[in-house]
Amino acid sequence: MSLPTDGHVHTEWSWDTVTGSMIGSCERAIELGLPSVAFTEHADLTPWLIPEPVRPLLPDHFRVRLRADGVLEPPDLDVAGYLACVEECRARFPDLRILSGVELSEPHWHRPRADALLAAHDFDRVLGSVHSLPDGEHHQELTVVSGRPPGELLRAYLGEVLGLVESTADFAVLAHIDYALRSWPAEGPPFVAADFEEEFRTVLRALRASGRALEVNTKVPLPGEVVRWWFEVGGEAVSFGSDAHEPGLVGHGFERAAALVESCGFRPGRTPHDFWRR
Repeated sequence: MSLPTDGHVHTEWSWDTVTGSMIGSCERAIELGLPSVAFTEHADLTPWLIPEPVRPLLPDHFRVRLRADGVLEPPDLDVAGYLACVEECRARFPDLRILSGVELSEPHWHRPRADALLAAHDFDRVLGSVHSLPDGEHHQELTVVSGRPPGELLRAYLGEVLGLVESTADFAVLAHIDYALRSWPAEGPPFVAADFEEEFRTVLRALRASGRALEVNTKVPLPGEVVRWWFEVGGEAVSFGSDAHEPGLVGHGFERAAALVESCGFRPGRTPHDFWRR
């Protein structure tokens, strides 16, 4: 089976990675035989309040962005520099289809900024995602939220994802519907997908109604039940994304993910670059 397109890759143009490389990611995609790759750089629009015990543990490139009040404000994407790099890589790797893109974080909370960014630039692929939850007058990034039971956190996260999907924010693919699972504790009761079936199905039904695609993100393998539920609610399209922040992780886990998606009833699109469809 040929591997699908990697539709979610970050490079040096995403502020949260110091190991990203667009050239290196292209080389890795070619090495794996991927038909195309989408560089969906972060446009993180929400400032995060970082809990005080977590602040000393942050990597340097996060810590330097902390304000005195403990709020981390992600920088704007350098779109001009990023797009120039995309064009350089297209010239350097003519046999690899390279898509420009952006990952919009909570665009339903920041419509003027998100709409202005998209109006000014014709990106090939736009992902919508949720990385944080409201916490009083601030917001906390999911992977550093403390003091909430993991099941409660997952339900709150899926409720916010539902808000994103039901909004008219402009994006084509819902990224990492299972993002909250990245902070599920290794100790204690394991995650059981069936315990959250109705919450997932509610989001998936809304996603189907919106006409958008579901991403199968392989950074933390998406539970197979979620892909099956997507098919059962009538979901039309699947995108694959490694969420790689370094070249060596481009296409990571794609053989397993493609087999899973196919087993749930989806098939490759009309061209190798298309979404998989039912």
